[in-house]
Amino acid sequence: MARYLLEHRHAASECTAAFAAWLGFDSPLRHHAAPSTCLAGGHAVWWHVDAPDPEGALALLPAFVAKRTAAVPVRDVQIP
Repeated sequence: MARYLLEHRHAASECTAAFAAWLGFDSPLRHHAAPSTCLAGGHAVWWHVDAPDPEGALALLPAFVAKRTAAVPVRDVQIP
């Protein structure tokens, strides 16, 4: 299983749709906090997820959100 940073961005005019897309969508990401800039004037949300591949990571998101999301493979490193 690989770890991905899901980096989602949407336009200010799409903010309501990006959050409404989760209604009725079954995902382990629902009902948990995620870092976001929406309330600070930017329009991005991030999640760390474990998945077999980028497609599996994006499948955790509703289609509207997934289409605007990059699945970036990441690994933890020790900072000296």
